[in-house]
Amino acid sequence: MEVRFAPNPDATIMMGTDELRKEFMIEEIFAAGKVNMLYSDVDRAIIGGAQPADSPIELVASKKEMAAEYFCERREIGILNIGGNGMIIADGTGYAMELKDVLYIGKGVKTVTFSSDNKDVPAKFYFISYPAHTGYPTAHKKFRDAEPARMGNEKDSNKRTIFKYIHPNGIKSCQLVMGMTELEEGSVWNTMPAHTHLRRSEVYLYFSVKPDGVVFHMMGEPNETRHIIMRNEQAVISPSWSIHSGAGTGNYSFIWAMGGENQEFGDMDVLPMDVLK
Repeated sequence: MEVRFAPNPDATIMMGTDELRKEFMIEEIFAAGKVNMLYSDVDRAIIGGAQPADSPIELVASKKEMAAEYFCERREIGILNIGGNGMIIADGTGYAMELKDVLYIGKGVKTVTFSSDNKDVPAKFYFISYPAHTGYPTAHKKFRDAEPARMGNEKDSNKRTIFKYIHPNGIKSCQLVMGMTELEEGSVWNTMPAHTHLRRSEVYLYFSVKPDGVVFHMMGEPNETRHIIMRNEQAVISPSWSIHSGAGTGNYSFIWAMGGENQEFGDMDVLPMDVLK
């Protein structure tokens, strides 16, 4: 497990391209037959991906970093499948995971394993985990049952659909909030006007980015913005002081997940466009 400590805003101002990517971006989420994980000191998030191949793979605690006997001893997890069909078994109960399905696993679940139905079209289980002080029941949400919220318009090139999975009016959790946004063809902007929320951090995973396309992820303080070029199935960490929005060379999708002080989706400090620099 990689461990990463986030720089503060003053240090970030002085960073070049390679430094920004090293500190905030996760280039490789998925690797065949493996679980990749990164431990961030930003709200103590663990961000990872599991891509089972020939045989199931188990999610295990990293004893050094987590000091836990099992992964969910003091944590909860949100998992979203962006690959082929697969299966997650949590404490002996199996959950069939199709494309864009979500599984929430609460504190106290001792065993979690991932498998793919077809190794040639493997499942890709993206997950994010935060500390939890209360156990909530494991819950499975099919993509077809997710409630869509349509936002934006063609004129502003930001017509998109937001799917909320784990939130106070959906799957219950201790502090994790998780969902997905899909941009329609012809739209490229997400989350603009930009915002911050000092009460919590956020992590984006960009996917369905075309092979020859990129997303320009905007970050930094409002008056000292920077950008990171993102490609398909790459993630970026957004500390509470940073804006987080993006524009692509075409439409794309992204998974967003938050942890911190509260779970209110609308708790945002929206920034007028004229303050951005």
